[in-house]
Amino acid sequence: MKKLRLAFLALLFAGVTLTLASSGQAQATRTWVSGVGDDVNPCTRTAPCKTFAGAISQTVMGGEIDALDPGGFGAVTITKSITIDGKTLFATSYAQPGSSGININIAYEKDAKVRIRGLSFNGIGAGNHGINVIAANKVTVEDCVIDGFGNNGINVGAGVVFVRNTTIRNNGGAGINVATGGQLAIDDVTLIFNATGLVGASGSISSFGNVVLYGNKSGDPK
Repeated sequence: MKKLRLAFLALLFAGVTLTLASSGQAQATRTWVSGVGDDVNPCTRTAPCKTFAGAISQTVMGGEIDALDPGGFGAVTITKSITIDGKTLFATSYAQPGSSGININIAYEKDAKVRIRGLSFNGIGAGNHGINVIAANKVTVEDCVIDGFGNNGINVGAGVVFVRNTTIRNNGGAGINVATGGQLAIDDVTLIFNATGLVGASGSISSFGNVVLYGNKSGDPK
């Protein structure tokens, strides 16, 4: 009987420990990254993560990742509704050769919403796309700079994408490319020194205002 009691207490202790560990790893509605952070941290304000990829795994669907200070926070693949906010702190997404700064691929949410604000994307001449929208419903890009990608600054393969107050420059493809499955609205956007300024499939561009097209090899008004 004593052995059974000890075994029961051991199982109870193990169950409580696992429950506490699980609750300690619960995702947060808001997480933070910092240039001096670490991805082993819980991504809180006082213990921030190092990369967007590290923070997104600790952020709930519909939550927000914020930058605490300037830094290079790496590339990330977004698979759920989320906001990534650099708050104009020179938060940068550097892309590795052949990869994109941000991939957005949300296949299971009917009304997926992604908001990207205040980020600088640097492809260093070798990255694929700055922002690559593979599958999503609504994507908003605001107050960003996208520079130096080998392919397109923003590539829209699906969903509705709204771009505002953003500069897209020095990319080897189009500043913005919109495929047949995508829709684009842009306002206060500068497209300069790309191979092509703006490319859109028939009927894909629904709103076009206050756009500067300059110095692109093609796609500029003559």
